[in-house]
Amino acid sequence: MTTQTHRIPVTTTFDPPPGTSVAHVVGPVWGITVRSRSVVGTACAGCQSVFGGEITAFTELANDARQQAMVRLEENALRMGADCILGMRFDSGELMQNANEVIAYGTAVKLRRLD
Repeated sequence: MTTQTHRIPVTTTFDPPPGTSVAHVVGPVWGITVRSRSVVGTACAGCQSVFGGEITAFTELANDARQQAMVRLEENALRMGADCILGMRFDSGELMQNANEVIAYGTAVKLRRLD
């Protein structure tokens, strides 16, 4: 998956972008994906772990999962009528053996321009 280009501002801060203020809070918003590791991928990662260093198969899996969660986060905010997401964070957890969920979440807001 390639790096995402955002259609609306997504910030990790709770401050609106420069030149704007929050007109109103739309509400909490999130994007979720659940990914599993294949048997082959897990075996290859196991081989890499024997020699030490980065386990690239898992790095790519984690990066792809975060990208997908971000895409879904932004899509959900746009559907809600928001034009910005503040306080974006990631969370993750194991749902079952070899399956993890990744959640991107934040606060969807409508902005107003300061003139």
